[in-house]
Amino acid sequence: MTWKCPACGREFARKDQDHYCLRPTTVEEYIDAQTEEVRGKLRELRSILCEAIPEAEERISWSMPTYWKGRNLIHFAAFKKHIGLYPGGEATTVFAGELAGFDVSKGTIRLPYDREFPADLIRKIARFCWTQYSK
Repeated sequence: MTWKCPACGREFARKDQDHYCLRPTTVEEYIDAQTEEVRGKLRELRSILCEAIPEAEERISWSMPTYWKGRNLIHFAAFKKHIGLYPGGEATTVFAGELAGFDVSKGTIRLPYDREFPADLIRKIARFCWTQYSK
């Protein structure tokens, strides 16, 4: 049995599946599509990433805000209880010690909304991604 979104007509396996009726084409559109409570945290993370890697191009890739230079460097996405930061598996391994206390899996760092962002660590991770992956 599928559920059909009354706004856009897309069908999903789960009732009331979170999705974008219109896919965002810019990071600003992505942020504006989120709930008011989440927007501030997303803007804060965006600011940290833009400061850390100003040379990177902002774009939407895989329906997520992405920082790009010749390839995808780092992404983020909003969820119900956290923001997912996606620097890749190499970064989560290199920074594993500093990420202690965060929910981390290969290539993914979950930043809960109710906790202050580790801004300096996020900057270091973003710079690492720039150094390792930019072309």
